[in-house]
Amino acid sequence: MDKIFAYISQNQDSYIKRLAEVVAIPSVSGDAKHRQDVVRMGEWLVQEMTRLNVSTKIHHPGKQVLDGVELDLPPVVLGTYGTDPAKRTVLVYGHYDVQPALKSDGWTHDPFTLVEDEQGRLFGRGSTDDKAPIISWLWVIEAHQKLNIDLPVNIKMCFEGMEESGSEGLDDIIYKEAKDYFATVDCVCISDNYWLGTKKPCVTYGLRGISYFTLEISGPGRDLHSGVFGGTVHEPMTDLVYLMSKLVSPNGKILIPGIYDEVAPVTDDEHKLYTDLDFSVKDIHQAIDATNTIHENKQDILMHRWRFPTLSLHGIEGAFYGAGAKTVIPAKVIGKFSIRSVPNQKPETIKALVTSFIQQEFAKLNSKNKITITELSAGPAWVADVKHYNFRAASKAIETVFGITPDYTREGGSIPVTLTFQEALGKNVLLLPMGRADDGAHSINEKIDRSNYIEGIKLLTSYLHEISHAQ
Repeated sequence: MDKIFAYISQNQDSYIKRLAEVVAIPSVSGDAKHRQDVVRMGEWLVQEMTRLNVSTKIHHPGKQVLDGVELDLPPVVLGTYGTDPAKRTVLVYGHYDVQPALKSDGWTHDPFTLVEDEQGRLFGRGSTDDKAPIISWLWVIEAHQKLNIDLPVNIKMCFEGMEESGSEGLDDIIYKEAKDYFATVDCVCISDNYWLGTKKPCVTYGLRGISYFTLEISGPGRDLHSGVFGGTVHEPMTDLVYLMSKLVSPNGKILIPGIYDEVAPVTDDEHKLYTDLDFSVKDIHQAIDATNTIHENKQDILMHRWRFPTLSLHGIEGAFYGAGAKTVIPAKVIGKFSIRSVPNQKPETIKALVTSFIQQEFAKLNSKNKITITELSAGPAWVADVKHYNFRAASKAIETVFGITPDYTREGGSIPVTLTFQEALGKNVLLLPMGRADDGAHSINEKIDRSNYIEGIKLLTSYLHEISHAQ
């Protein structure tokens, strides 16, 4: 380990240069204009994997209609490094697509140009979610090759370009390859989440699911002037705002009847798990640059982040949002919201409850507008067995690199593929985060600290070595 760790430290500027290359590729999967950029990012990975003698297999999941345009879905890139039957085989997953980002959103610089500040923070869209983690697996292989050190495990890779847009097509590929390409896999590792705070590493054993909806209200055949038609027509925006206000209260309580029915009660033993976690209210205040948290103690904050379902309102498409005044009545508006679900909650039940409730509320308006409710994506929650050797190996690796025993955490975000891997392959799945809680994934000024990136490469290295002999 000392020899490999020294090599990684000596080559950190090279790793940051390569990170800058991939951040510069605006691989925004949810924007049709950037579809070729997503494909280009996948091609970059294939090129690097080929350079490192990783054999690749490319899956083309099919097509989708996005922004009114039919597009090919980005390729799912599978890779194999090592086929020794005497070694364990670890499947690593990551995604190469990113969330949208514009400088006008509030970024302090171009979001697709990697910038390092005097504190060693590397700013750029996708820097922590998920480009630094995904390319770090390649640098682990490269370090072993350069030092002529045998990698003690076989590695299977699964890298996709649609995670930020529902992972369309991926589940079918995983189930199709479960008894073929993935047949030799012993365990799964995903590095696509974050530490609980900013100082102490963790391993993650649970994630919430997600159900994402759009609520479309349409009425007039075209946009109208409010001075001429205000008060004479049912306005789509008025209906939409009313309906969205019925979904969730200002204190975060979901108002849809029956939504909490499947949530398991919290046990006394579960309460104890939250006592010693390295987290404080101050940590979340720093992460959000504000103090407007709903709850006042760390247990309640973490319970509502990990353990209970939440509903968030995300935006309204079709409404006027530019500077100045515009007295328009939009002909059609689309509200966007999502529900983060927890174990025991089923996506199909959530969809039925949401649809029924909105239709009932809309009927009360006696509006002549038309309503369409669409579920864009859905994925269930996931929980893993923390007693598996996969978790023991990750914990030992953290102790080796950081000199500290990690926290065991759940997380509020959603990576639906975790449960797919667990169910399709019948293998233990682990989340091993590289970034910190304040990295700002999905937000403006997303970053990863230089130290987290470089020490993260060492962590993935140590993890693979620990896996080779963990019991």
